[in-house]
Amino acid sequence: MQIITVVCGALATNTYIVYEDGSQDCVIIDPADGAAALNALKECGKTCTHILLTHGHFDHIYGVAEVKRATNAEICIHEEDAAALHSGRANLALLIRERIEPTHADRLLKEGDVIEAAGLKFRVIHTPGHTAGGVLYAVDEHRAAFCGDTVFYESVGRTDLPGSSTRDLIDSFFNKVLPLTGYRLYPGHEEETTVAHEAQHNPLIAYYRR
Repeated sequence: MQIITVVCGALATNTYIVYEDGSQDCVIIDPADGAAALNALKECGKTCTHILLTHGHFDHIYGVAEVKRATNAEICIHEEDAAALHSGRANLALLIRERIEPTHADRLLKEGDVIEAAGLKFRVIHTPGHTAGGVLYAVDEHRAAFCGDTVFYESVGRTDLPGSSTRDLIDSFFNKVLPLTGYRLYPGHEEETTVAHEAQHNPLIAYYRR
């Protein structure tokens, strides 16, 4: 599996271009900047067939409409976050007085769905907490998961935003993330990490051991 990381915008959001070795197709995960994502797509010479969204916050969906227009890729987002694609209130763009070009999902996801694309199978794991419709995309054959803002390197996503839930995030971390033994995690911001590392060093672990 090949992973190209494009760091986008003022919040340094990770946009991922992912494909299996030998595949002409790819997926783009969280296109935070349309021009940057399309430039990276051109450089790698792949055809984007799917836009996979980990959640609906503005810094992860800013470039969705532009990428959709250029590629006609299938937009996939969990059903609980679908409104964020066309609502500045839901995607929090109103908080920064920005406007996100509205669009709509082609496929509404739920727990356990599998997206077959770019020679890979992306298994949808619903991880509410940071948003109601946050998901991980697990590529089980490569023991990798794209986790958005659910978990970061020695940190977790914020739960002080509209639609967030601390209780749900804790449940997602312990019951959805930690069971992915041996997986590498590709978060929405900052550096990659592993489940093994987070099981030892994430502050939630230390807090709940007290």
